[in-house]
Amino acid sequence: MHKTRWIVAALATVGMAAQAWGEAPKGALKTRNVILVMSDGLRWQEVFGGADSSMFTKENGVSNAEGVKRAYGRETPEARRQALLPFISNVVAKQGRLFGDEGSESKVTNGMNFSYPGYNEVFTGFGDPRIDSNDPNPNPNVTVFEWLNDKDAYRDKVAAFGSWDCFPAILNRDRSGMKIVACWEPPTGDDLTPQEKLLGEVITNTYRLWEGCGYDSLTFFAAHEHMKRAKPRVMFIGFGETDEFAHAGKYADYLNSANKFDQYVKTLWETLQSTPEYRDQTTLILTADHGRGDAPVEWRRHGAKVKGAERIWIGVLGPDTSPADGKPLPKADQNQIAATIAALLGEDYNAYQPKAGPVIPTVVAPAAAAAE
Repeated sequence: MHKTRWIVAALATVGMAAQAWGEAPKGALKTRNVILVMSDGLRWQEVFGGADSSMFTKENGVSNAEGVKRAYGRETPEARRQALLPFISNVVAKQGRLFGDEGSESKVTNGMNFSYPGYNEVFTGFGDPRIDSNDPNPNPNVTVFEWLNDKDAYRDKVAAFGSWDCFPAILNRDRSGMKIVACWEPPTGDDLTPQEKLLGEVITNTYRLWEGCGYDSLTFFAAHEHMKRAKPRVMFIGFGETDEFAHAGKYADYLNSANKFDQYVKTLWETLQSTPEYRDQTTLILTADHGRGDAPVEWRRHGAKVKGAERIWIGVLGPDTSPADGKPLPKADQNQIAATIAALLGEDYNAYQPKAGPVIPTVVAPAAAAAE
């Protein structure tokens, strides 16, 4: 039997998929919640090698090279990545799995290597040639989030927050009926906390550097407050500053935004582990929608004609994902994320959408399947 099908079949034999906050059957997956967090266009080169000192130049938007060097420059790639992305380097990579380094390359499979096609591939499990621009046209495909939201166990427990104004179209807000807050939209709802109401006022009255991309700090705090109050079981959080600053050729700002992304993920994880409904039963998945070209010029760009822009990275941290312990990792591509999200929840997305890539090997490992 195909291993993906075997994993899901194994789950079915050990018990029914868990209901909200229910206790896991013995031998079943521990994951009851999944949060997908993405940083638009964050390169695998920085994730695994840290800041590239050859780009500490005015030509690449670094006006204070000594300051950037003090913050992120170190002697070895390992030390540099720990300086830039300490949580991803010291927690995700060591306690979970981090795919995409040399020898275990992770790739975009849609061939276009830019945002809307990439997000569609992450959310649906396959590339769609009809999606060939970043125009905010409603996605004709049903995403794994919409598919889950249609199930009783997850209905109204799926939410998405993102910096980019295209997310309502990519996730097809009108059709899916999902909770989606994007770009400069303030938090919405009848039971907002005082913090959410204040945040809405801040968003409404903030100077906008980009019309189509809100600030990641605002996206983070809106998502974080919603998570604490509403406690969704499935969530997407999409940050956009890394892509905006890379396109502008501002490497220092790109690095600072990547570092902030790491801090946001750390805070999310700490909140999850301090919340009874989430503690030890939530899996975090991290990735990017596309890669970028190489230094010193092509790092600003991506797309079908940019060499290397198909390479991404994927991180997974949770109770059902064992540490790699220095062992070589299997291949994990962008089209496998959707099925992996579902499988961690005990759901078979591949049966619904055969075009989706299979579950990432070794990420979903209940006791019943661990020996396989």
